[in-house]
Amino acid sequence: MPGLIGKKVGMTRIFDLKGHDIPVTVIQAGPCVVVQVKTKNKDGYDSVQLGFGDKKESRTNKPMAGHFKKGNVSPKQYLVEFPLKRGRKPKIGTSYTVSLFKEGDHVSVRGVSKGKGFAGVVKRHGFKGGPKTHGQSNRLRAPGSIGQSSDPSRVWRGMKMPGHMGNKKIFLKNLEVVKIDESNNCLFIKGAIPGARNGIVTLLK
Repeated sequence: MPGLIGKKVGMTRIFDLKGHDIPVTVIQAGPCVVVQVKTKNKDGYDSVQLGFGDKKESRTNKPMAGHFKKGNVSPKQYLVEFPLKRGRKPKIGTSYTVSLFKEGDHVSVRGVSKGKGFAGVVKRHGFKGGPKTHGQSNRLRAPGSIGQSSDPSRVWRGMKMPGHMGNKKIFLKNLEVVKIDESNNCLFIKGAIPGARNGIVTLLK
């Protein structure tokens, strides 16, 4: 299986054998159940669909209820597709846990960053701001000039300006798995990962 779906529990720290302090993010990964297997002959590409988190049948609409019933799987809250190598075909209903990984492995994590709403250029892009003296009164956190008047007489596309901050898909590569707690289905990954607590993330081997 190429990866798992998980939930960000939070951040903490652990100590290695030499006493070094390692900041880690705790992710509850799995158990994930195979809901559907797609093949190139039927669907045009090879992939496997995993489900994570149980969901009440009363909260599941009829199309999705039929989808889960076809695979003989209880309704799941989150569904994610993972690409499969040709020739591999996992069985529908098979459950996968953190046993897929081992300490020292490197994984890639895909998540959604925290949404900060509308933000100015100082917070959003790290602008310095205007001077606090020499007659300046109301331009302390303003962006300053955003273009020229005579040429090109317009604002260039991609100019750093105020706007919506955060709530974007982030993909981090080569994060080290420091520790694994199989009894609680938890992975301890070195460093920070995108998203708030209880946010859903995707782990790729």
